[in-house]
Amino acid sequence: MEYFINCNSSTLAPYTAPLDELRAAHLYRRLGFSASVQTINAAVGQTADNLVDNLVDQALAVPPIPAPAWADWTDANYPEDDDLARQLRRAQLEEFSITYGNQLLDNNLRDRMSFFWSNHFVTELDVYNCNQFLYYYINCLQRNALGNFKTFVSEVGLTSAMLYYLDGVRNRGNNPNENYARELYELFTLGEGNGYTEEDIIETSKSLSGYTERGEEGCTQVTFNPEDFNTENKTILGQTGNWGYDDTIDILFNERPNEIAWFICKKLYEFLIHPDSTDDDGGIAPQIIDGLAQTFIANNFEIAPVLRQLFKSQHFFDDTAIGVIIKSPFDLYMGLIKETGFTYDDSTVINVIDASRLIGQELFDPFDVAGWQRDREWINTNFIIGRWLTAEVFLERFYQADQEQFRAFGIAAAGPTGATESDPAVVTRAIVDKLTPKGLLTDADYDRAITVFREPYEDTGTYETNSWNMGLEDAHAQVYLLLRHISREPEFQLK
Repeated sequence: MEYFINCNSSTLAPYTAPLDELRAAHLYRRLGFSASVQTINAAVGQTADNLVDNLVDQALAVPPIPAPAWADWTDANYPEDDDLARQLRRAQLEEFSITYGNQLLDNNLRDRMSFFWSNHFVTELDVYNCNQFLYYYINCLQRNALGNFKTFVSEVGLTSAMLYYLDGVRNRGNNPNENYARELYELFTLGEGNGYTEEDIIETSKSLSGYTERGEEGCTQVTFNPEDFNTENKTILGQTGNWGYDDTIDILFNERPNEIAWFICKKLYEFLIHPDSTDDDGGIAPQIIDGLAQTFIANNFEIAPVLRQLFKSQHFFDDTAIGVIIKSPFDLYMGLIKETGFTYDDSTVINVIDASRLIGQELFDPFDVAGWQRDREWINTNFIIGRWLTAEVFLERFYQADQEQFRAFGIAAAGPTGATESDPAVVTRAIVDKLTPKGLLTDADYDRAITVFREPYEDTGTYETNSWNMGLEDAHAQVYLLLRHISREPEFQLK
């Protein structure tokens, strides 16, 4: 896979030209998990200003997943028989995974961002091992995904998932545990070594103490126990007093706003624009991050205004920003589902979750507190073969379920004359261009794709007499063969 150097020299000035197909598709690939031919066609000709505002407003209005019946269960609600209890927990987790997976497919920006934040405010289900904690953690991510970052930091730190994962539940005033304090600064707000000291971590751990009350039953939501709170004066980021949890968050955002804004906007930039946030001379991307950070601070750490500015900018729509991020496993499969418009159900969502785990991205379980490192980490010898094979399995299942949806996709991809087009090369190129950010690299690559598409009718004389079209009996098989071919192309791995 070619390494893309960030050469984007465009600014945060608004992109005012009507969106063409290339840029409409780019917006949906970055803002969500891509979109259907019909959705992208509807976006063509719109302005980024109107479309982005509509999509952000929709994301802000989406309600979180309703609480399942077991949201407040403790261990006492499960069968006494351990095997039966495990079976019930597995069934609950599968149900919730399907629900969240469907939201990832349906809700575009809101859950694109909730998924992003799950890799920022990392917890691991394998560590805290409680479905109820998982529900409230995801609820926190969804409610705050485009909201106020300061509120987000405050709320996520008090979820039981986080308190168990980073040992807050063991943070007693007379014996402070530094794990959460360290990650609060290093991973969640400031960045490693940026604007805090080891003494700040020690003092902060004292101010965050006391959230240790676990109740009599396992899987009970953690609450504050004043007896475990450190009542001494603490000096945090230069401020001294008998600080508690809320005081600490206030001090952090009051004393280090610039550092927080830069760190978060850099992370958003690398997720949404380009994995390399410095260009050849180290100049352009830092200027963009500066601009986003100023917007972040000016809006009291509201996330939505930063996203609006970024998604409307010339920098976002620059040619050099398109097709330079390697798809995560979830991007790979969900993008395929969304772009083809193929029919899916809950079993498909489970297949996405299972296949993603096989190639390095396990839902609710990043492999450590730093999260998935993304981009080039998604591609190695084992993973690339896994990506090819699993994509082919999805295509085969879709084909077995309904062959005609392949014909329908081919016709839709080819545009208004797709049903009557007699040149297979035109249809091939249209399909390829719908499933890759900038098409294939060379004419020879297109020629190979055209050869694959033509194969079922190659020796019949159909092409020579101009009697081929997408209405022929085996046209759906042509689309199927082409999609299998495209799924192994390097350009298909990019968004």
